[in-house]
Amino acid sequence: MQIQTDEEKEQRTGRNRRHFYLRMSIFFFVTFLVFTVLIVRIALLQFVQGPELRSQMLKIGTKSIEMSPIRGSIFEAAGNKLAYSVPTHSLYFKMEKNYKPEEALLIADQIVSVFERYGDPNIPMTKQMVYDQMDIGSRVNYGYVPRRIKIDLTKKEIAYFLENRDTYPYIDIIEEGIRQYDEDKVAPQIVGYLRRYNTAKQHVSAYKRIDNEKRDPEREYLENEFVGFDGIELMYQEELRGSNGIKTYPVNSNNRIIGPMELTKPEKGLDVHLTLHKDVQLKTQAAIEKHLVKLRSSNIKAERAPNAITGYAVAMEVKTGNIIAMANVPDYNTNIWRTGRISEEALKHIGSNQYNGTVREVFQDYGSKKENNLHPSSLVYLGSTMKPLTVLIGLQEGLIHPSTTYRDIGYAEFGRKGKEARVHNASRYALGMMDPARSLSSSSNAFMVDKIGNPLYLKYGKEKGLEIWDSYMKAFGLGIHTGSGFPAESEGILDYMQENQTGQASLAYASFGQQGKYTTLQLAQYTATLANHGKRLKPQFVSKITDANGNTVKQMKPEVLSEMKFKQQYWDTVEKGMLGVGVQGFDGFPYKFVRKTGTSEQSIAGRKEMVENAVFIAYAPADDPVLAVAVVVPEGGYGAWGAAPIARRMFDAYDEHVGLTGKPRT
Repeated sequence: MQIQTDEEKEQRTGRNRRHFYLRMSIFFFVTFLVFTVLIVRIALLQFVQGPELRSQMLKIGTKSIEMSPIRGSIFEAAGNKLAYSVPTHSLYFKMEKNYKPEEALLIADQIVSVFERYGDPNIPMTKQMVYDQMDIGSRVNYGYVPRRIKIDLTKKEIAYFLENRDTYPYIDIIEEGIRQYDEDKVAPQIVGYLRRYNTAKQHVSAYKRIDNEKRDPEREYLENEFVGFDGIELMYQEELRGSNGIKTYPVNSNNRIIGPMELTKPEKGLDVHLTLHKDVQLKTQAAIEKHLVKLRSSNIKAERAPNAITGYAVAMEVKTGNIIAMANVPDYNTNIWRTGRISEEALKHIGSNQYNGTVREVFQDYGSKKENNLHPSSLVYLGSTMKPLTVLIGLQEGLIHPSTTYRDIGYAEFGRKGKEARVHNASRYALGMMDPARSLSSSSNAFMVDKIGNPLYLKYGKEKGLEIWDSYMKAFGLGIHTGSGFPAESEGILDYMQENQTGQASLAYASFGQQGKYTTLQLAQYTATLANHGKRLKPQFVSKITDANGNTVKQMKPEVLSEMKFKQQYWDTVEKGMLGVGVQGFDGFPYKFVRKTGTSEQSIAGRKEMVENAVFIAYAPADDPVLAVAVVVPEGGYGAWGAAPIARRMFDAYDEHVGLTGKPRT
């Protein structure tokens, strides 16, 4: 056995001590390393990943629901509101648990009993309607999304539900905006109306595109929000809409609401100011309504038109393109759409009156579809109102000159010898010696065919002749969109481009206004282009757009779409002829005015006799045109009797409220 010396013991103790110190150092180093990693990790979690993690935590514990924005208002030219959102209270149902059908039906029955006692009897809701809106199967909404049961609650309904919160814990009453329209029924087809987005996107192409876009949350469209479905409401939807609000609810793991709501209010949309003048518009509508009654009951043969039940009129400022009046008669009260629901009976009652016949083809209701098809639509031939442009074409193309003479024997013939087609003047009158100006004042069909329509064909042939004719039409706004941007606007119907007739026939009949059907807005733009001596302006419906504080965001200015140059003597010739046109209803009119009447003939399948539509155009004052007017009365007979008196009332209304001298009334 070996005995350790003191020196060896001391050496061993030293080694053990050093090993201990080394182990302790390693321990403390590892501990320091671990704490350092933990501190760094905590710092990363708190300062780098913290916001994201907090956001994820909130997503788990809360659900956000976008609220429909507050829609901007629509004003007319004098500053009156035509469409605006008013505060209203809506009843919402909260899905606090999974309801069985029998439970939900019992709740629906309780809610309906309140509606029956305190609600508006004109807006009935059945037990089944309430049950469907509750959507307990979450077929339409997620579980956490409150279901809107009813809008526009009465004061008594609001008071009852608020006083009995404990009895109805699943009910919320939320203040929202509901659309209201001027009760005077100012241009309902122009202002338009709203429908829910989930319905609108099935019918309106603009919403189909929006539905496929990725948008910021505040600009994202909501399935149940109200959006423009027609008219200005649709045309300026994006400007009027505003931004979404947000309601945030705490929810449990089953997506049921478990606490109070936090609200971020929606932002109001922009306000749209129309060029339309309420007083002029209402007087135009009244003039049409009154004159239609007179036409149907008149004892004067030239005036009587028993089937005249509808009329269209547009007043357009010559220098600005502003649309001052745009009337469809009959009209209807747009407020019928305000709750988002409309009965089949109400929809049937308004019928085609909801559509804007001044910009698109609309068939008036005569009681049945079969009977409707026996009458003309809102698109009619221009008749003799085409002749001013026909004479301009003849002068410009060198087919006639201002002093050209022609003997009118009451008709003109064209076509192969022995198979000539004959075109008569109205009432087959022989008008005698004509020049271009007198051909307009006397409205000679024979002159238009013999001196312009047929010679244009003989000079250029079918293809080139029709191309030239079409180019003039479009330069004056006929057969082309007006450029206004108004929804569903028609380009018109160009019969002169039909394949089943010769070019000679097309140009002959087109020359006196029987080969193109156009809208009243196109006719007004055409009239303004005549007044502007070939300068075609864009029809303007909006003068400016402002924000909620009244600051102007966008100011509209006159916009020239095209211009065609003619010699001044050509304009003098045309206006001289138009000034000689005889009309009814302008006795005592204080201004010299340029005008043309039209009686467009139209054959309709199923009717033996030709239909006669009254058409009239005019602008005044003659020396410095301010306002252009176009009036169309389907089946209204002679333009001088059936349409001209309406135009007179329009000029008078504009002169009274705006001023035909070009200077605003004080």
